[in-house]
Amino acid sequence: MPESSSSTTAHITPETPLAPIIKAWSIYLEDQGRSPHTIKAFTGDLRLLARFLPPDYPVGRISTDDLNRFMDWVKNGRGVPCSPKTCARRITSLKSFFKWLHENGVLTTNPAERLIQHSVLSPLPQVLSPAEVQAVLDAAQAQRVSRPPDARPYTLVALLLQTGIKKSETVNIHLNHLALDAPEPYLFVRYASPQHRYRERKIPLTPEWIEAYHEYQAQYRPQDRLFPWTARRLEYLLEDLGETAGLNKRLSFSMCRWTAALMDLRSGMEPNAIRQKLGVSKIQWRELYHKLQQLDEITPRA
Repeated sequence: MPESSSSTTAHITPETPLAPIIKAWSIYLEDQGRSPHTIKAFTGDLRLLARFLPPDYPVGRISTDDLNRFMDWVKNGRGVPCSPKTCARRITSLKSFFKWLHENGVLTTNPAERLIQHSVLSPLPQVLSPAEVQAVLDAAQAQRVSRPPDARPYTLVALLLQTGIKKSETVNIHLNHLALDAPEPYLFVRYASPQHRYRERKIPLTPEWIEAYHEYQAQYRPQDRLFPWTARRLEYLLEDLGETAGLNKRLSFSMCRWTAALMDLRSGMEPNAIRQKLGVSKIQWRELYHKLQQLDEITPRA
């Protein structure tokens, strides 16, 4: 076990109640480079378990039956809706937590090991049809050549539709991540956390986008990040662009990402190349590719 893992469990015994263990687990998750969102969700699930069990219930007394009763309570007896996706995450939280205690010798058995994890397929995402893509680009182009000109909407939406990058990746692009002087210019999608290094990749940039970028750079003069605004501000920009384009749905980062992947699929790009371009694992790709195939069947081609 990593030193950080064994050190955080050093003072935990089977008689320790959940509350102090959850704090130690939070420290361990942070040391492992887990995102603040994941840490908040996982520890929240365990605090909910602590509320369900009797006060100061020793962790060593928690059984598989206790965990099954807890899951039945959150699904049917708590009085608060629990979606299939949330229930699946809570089982993941329990499995991760008790595996950590078992592997570090706090527990001789893992009560969460036999909990059944049901995979949950989320609904199909919304994408843009080719006609809607053109409408969005036309609306952005109109702002680019207006008086005064504004190349920001075009620079943003064209980048999203070409690269398929996520919202978090977009707001973290720094100017030195753009290799515009390379023989084949590219965007280097980078991550600060070593845990996410597998997601790093180089995505080609087209001459058309580079031309728009130079106009945008001259207008806004970004100094460090490519888009020096909050994610919410960029979301508003996309929503406004979608309304200007006459869309009957809300233009979003997710919609652009899925649309980019669908366009790549229809262009004949190899599935594994799409996976690598999106920066997703082979496990994540199974569900994603299945959805792309469904979207390909139901989305108009013209």
